[in-house]
Amino acid sequence: MSKLALILATTALFGLADPTFAHKAGAAAQTRGGPLAQARDYSGGVKEHRVAIQVNQNDPDVMNLALNNAKNVIEHYRGRGEKVDVEIVAYGPGLHMLRADTSQVKDRIKDMAGQYSSIIKFSACNNTKQGMEKREGHAISMIPEATTVDSGVVQLMERQEQGWSYIRP
Repeated sequence: MSKLALILATTALFGLADPTFAHKAGAAAQTRGGPLAQARDYSGGVKEHRVAIQVNQNDPDVMNLALNNAKNVIEHYRGRGEKVDVEIVAYGPGLHMLRADTSQVKDRIKDMAGQYSSIIKFSACNNTKQGMEKREGHAISMIPEATTVDSGVVQLMERQEQGWSYIRP
């Protein structure tokens, strides 16, 4: 972020900037996923919200918190009649969330994927999967609700570059 954008963002955050100046500055006054980011209208009149949720810990409490966050976001915006997309990206030790043999939350994921099929996506990091397969000496299966992506970290980066909000529970 340039110095100008940082100054504009800071002053706008605290209400010190002249709104017309910030408007003229255009993109410099905006931050991706930051306090100045607003829901965009991608669908012709209905606000659309998009959030990527990171899971990188093999901890059922963290996994359940991510699922709670996803459900709460979905229910909040559905209640307002606004569109929302949620993607949970699991990598590193968090990949256990989406492993068929070790997931402690797979039943809950199955329920949520059924209830919110067009809204929620579960992405599994292939880099992590390959590393686990090499260490464990056998193929690893993901739960049916998961889609494999090349890299979980890259997936999160690209989502943020596309304007998605980012949450790490």
